Amino acid sequence: MSPSQIALAVCVTLFAVYFIAAKSGQISQEEAHKLVKDGALLMDVRTEQEFSSGHIQGAVNHPVSALEKSAQKLKKEQTVVVYCRSGARSSRAKRILEKMGFKRVENLGAMSNW
Repeated sequence: MSPSQIALAVCVTLFAVYFIAAKSGQISQEEAHKLVKDGALLMDVRTEQEFSSGHIQGAVNHPVSALEKSAQKLKKEQTVVVYCRSGARSSRAKRILEKMGFKRVENLGAMSNW
């Protein structure tokens, strides 16, 4: 490959990484901390067993498998920050909560992002 082809490949790769990150819908650690400090509900959507083995301090557990039922008791006006182990279940939880009418739901993604 020529230097210009390598430069083009690097640019395309960086753009793809940026685009995927932007489309993931995840908020930054700083944003999550600020929202929770300002009163957002921090929601762990992993299983009860995962939650009991360790979770972010102050989080409440609403496993994604039972979220539609358990979230009915929550205030839809309150901002919710969801997280899980890898980001897959929290993405799903965000969609569920939004369909249920929650005003603002943010996805932290993986618990390690905290």
